[in-house]
Amino acid sequence: MALPEEIVAVDAILFDLDGTLIDSTPGVISAWKTFAEEYKLGSHLPIVQKTHGRRLADTLKDETICNIQDKDLLDSEILRFEDLVIQGNPVALEGAIEFLAQLDSHHDMRTRWTIVTSASRYYAAQCIPKCKIPVPTSGFVTADDVSEGKPKPTPYLEGAKKLGIDVTKCLVIEDAPSGMQAGNSAGAKTLAVCTSHKREDFENCSEEIKRPTYIVDDLTRVRVNWENGKIQLTIDTRRGPGESAIL
Repeated sequence: MALPEEIVAVDAILFDLDGTLIDSTPGVISAWKTFAEEYKLGSHLPIVQKTHGRRLADTLKDETICNIQDKDLLDSEILRFEDLVIQGNPVALEGAIEFLAQLDSHHDMRTRWTIVTSASRYYAAQCIPKCKIPVPTSGFVTADDVSEGKPKPTPYLEGAKKLGIDVTKCLVIEDAPSGMQAGNSAGAKTLAVCTSHKREDFENCSEEIKRPTYIVDDLTRVRVNWENGKIQLTIDTRRGPGESAIL
């Protein structure tokens, strides 16, 4: 049985963006409502849950969703969708700015983290500063940088490569099962934040996804410091008094 507070040392941290560092839920729901009406998809809310964490290009091309196969149309619809999300005014999630400030407070830790998002570079370049999230020193990985999106391991393998760190020595921090599957498949340690999904979704996830190494309510439950050439995290895995899922 896991202890209420655990300590782990890693060489680098790979963060998801939406649902992990920022809350873009109002914009995402609004965007899917618009697209569901235009593409006659029925209720938009099941689509929000089903597609969270996946590349938008993969979702819009999906034959069971929008079935957009024309590349020019797909590119323009991605931009339109992401603009709708941005218009929803995403904000940093509780604890995110403080957590990243801890990492950036030490010159060695500053180069040992990055963001790996399923969104486009266009979206990430706007939302990261809009939410007052610091831009990683090494840059970030977006949907435009990989041939396969989450739940494939490619994005997190690319994130580790960008930092020059073996992915098995990294910690992936995610809020979505698809991202958790990507991190686990890449061979990283994984930490789930229960900001968009319930704790039970991670505790009882399928063998394909695999249970995260650690589960926390949100990033306020994690502290970091630099110890013996590694990032040391103190992780409070205790369940909080309220339900924190935002989707």
